[in-house]
Amino acid sequence: MIEKIDTNKFQDFVDKPSSNQPNPAGHLPNKNGDVSVQVDYASLIDKAKQIPQADPGAIQRARELLQSGQLETRENIRETAENIIKFGI
Repeated sequence: MIEKIDTNKFQDFVDKPSSNQPNPAGHLPNKNGDVSVQVDYASLIDKAKQIPQADPGAIQRARELLQSGQLETRENIRETAENIIKFGI
């Protein structure tokens, strides 16, 4: 059976700051400081706009190749699996 632990024994240990910590959490110099984060989304939006759009002709050609079964070779299946693992779906 575990005996009841007297937490009063540890109170001095918790209250004293560690000697190797220059600024313990209980002694922050400015508790009212601004912690807001500034984020510029304009550069991300610009990058997204530069992504080339899909070629409708390429999509149609891929659809035809899939329907004909020409893409179902061991090599293509293996390469596709490797790309899924490498790049995700």
